[in-house]
Amino acid sequence: MSDIAKLETDLLAAIASAKDEAALEAVRVSALGKSGAITALLKTLGAMTPEQRKEQGPAINGLKDKVGAAIAAAKENLAASALDARLNSETVDVTLPLRETPAETGRIHPISQVIDELTAIFADMGFAVAEGPDIETDDYNFTKLNFPEGHPAREMHDTFYFPPKPDGSRLLLRTHTSPVQVRTMLSQKPPIRVIIPGRTYRSDSDQTHTPMFHQVEGLVIDKSAHMGHLKWILEEFCKAFFEVDQVKMRFRPSFFPFTEPSMEVDIQCKRDKGEIRFGEGSDWLEILGCGMVHPNVLRNCGLDPDEYQGFAWGMGIDRIAMLKYGMPDLRAFFEADVRWLNHYGFRPLDFPTLAGGLSP
Repeated sequence: MSDIAKLETDLLAAIASAKDEAALEAVRVSALGKSGAITALLKTLGAMTPEQRKEQGPAINGLKDKVGAAIAAAKENLAASALDARLNSETVDVTLPLRETPAETGRIHPISQVIDELTAIFADMGFAVAEGPDIETDDYNFTKLNFPEGHPAREMHDTFYFPPKPDGSRLLLRTHTSPVQVRTMLSQKPPIRVIIPGRTYRSDSDQTHTPMFHQVEGLVIDKSAHMGHLKWILEEFCKAFFEVDQVKMRFRPSFFPFTEPSMEVDIQCKRDKGEIRFGEGSDWLEILGCGMVHPNVLRNCGLDPDEYQGFAWGMGIDRIAMLKYGMPDLRAFFEADVRWLNHYGFRPLDFPTLAGGLSP
């Protein structure tokens, strides 16, 4: 047997016995690599006579082609075998239910959902959204809102104060979002039409009160705003938010330092088997406070009360969320209980719109 024939027999046997692609690659390198056996034979062609080259050349190149084809075929077979083994070891039971996607399992907190609902309603009326810092000065939180120094009304809010500064002044956690009304009037010229949702802080905690809660306030300032406009806005809001065709409201005199006259607003409701239904019944439920902006507040914000007037209102976001969606305890809003959130939360893609409906 010639050397070429013996080499062919040895290489084909090595290819056939290769158990994996790594072993097959080793055979390829030993045969066709830079220092391979077939490569070495090809290098000898240059030193041969024409007659020898004519005889040996086809034999060596034929060996190269045959070994290359055998390696390619073996590689394909090994890849197919590896795929079969992987498929057998990674079987999937297609009868099992699919795992829910994050868009299905995630939940939007009711507070975030209600803020989106409020924004959708008031944006449709032409209101912008204003925001401000949670840490405020005494001047913005009280003084500019017509709370004089030492006035008993300052005690109504159970304020969280920071330690005094060297000059004796103290910062505080805002007790309402009304300081943003002040900031808006100081930074913008009328007409002004904004709502102000945000966190507020008071030293109070029970089933219907928490030290941190959420409020939304509204402010309208122009030259012709009056009580009729205020009543219409609040009525349209209640109908849209509670999703009823009609609602009766009553306005009772009250006192707030920053409005004059001041009123508390009750909404018609029916209490039945632990549920509250709006737009029907003979009961009443207080939901917000409102009034015409006090002339002193306008002056403190650089506006002439003889030229401009306006109205404002405020309500607890947590409270109206509880009323609308039947949540009995405010403290559960902040306990981070995933079970509670799965029950009361909203799907991430259920965006509230007036056209599509606020509630999913």
